[in-house]
Amino acid sequence: MFDGSVNLNHSVFRKCDVVNRGLSGYNSRWAKIVLPRLISSQNAAENNIAAVTVFFGANDASLEDKNPQQHVPLTEYSENLKEISRFLTSAGVPADKVIFITPPPIHEPAWEKECVLKGCPLNRHNSVAGQYAQACVQAAGQCGSDVLDLWTLMQKDGQDFTAYLSDGLHLSEKGNQFVAQHLWSILESRVAHLPFILPYWGDVDTSSPESSLLCYS
Repeated sequence: MFDGSVNLNHSVFRKCDVVNRGLSGYNSRWAKIVLPRLISSQNAAENNIAAVTVFFGANDASLEDKNPQQHVPLTEYSENLKEISRFLTSAGVPADKVIFITPPPIHEPAWEKECVLKGCPLNRHNSVAGQYAQACVQAAGQCGSDVLDLWTLMQKDGQDFTAYLSDGLHLSEKGNQFVAQHLWSILESRVAHLPFILPYWGDVDTSSPESSLLCYS
């Protein structure tokens, strides 16, 4: 759902690579199954991971009677997040490097139009997404991880959050920028101390670029 890799790459370029493993339509139940294929103790150690974001809930929060394919009960969703955290810890990514992200709010009128076009009834409610967001916040606290509570932040002080969504559910360009901005406020302290893996162009010795470019690792 989140497509802010470009924004984050700009913030951490020459220090970290941003690897996106987002899978459209997936829920926490399926993510828990495929996670071992995406990360292992070996590649976690080799890649010196600075942070891992865990962003599930919008599909889990689908209404069971309207969208049973993606729906995950609230209690199971919470346990799935904790299990994901435990797996990451076992793979060498400690809890303080994990950042949970809650589902964003849902603009029901806009999403209902999309549902009608697909021949189905409205299958998500903003209030239900809020319950899953709260469960995500609680799970993060229990795991000792940070959390970015989009559901609350996007509706803070009664602001109009509809511009953050392209169709009432998925993030718009402005929504992706919102996520990247607030995620960076958490990530910045984690990467500030990291060395540059490549020099600033102005620091390259033009007479012997190899001496500048190959001394970084």
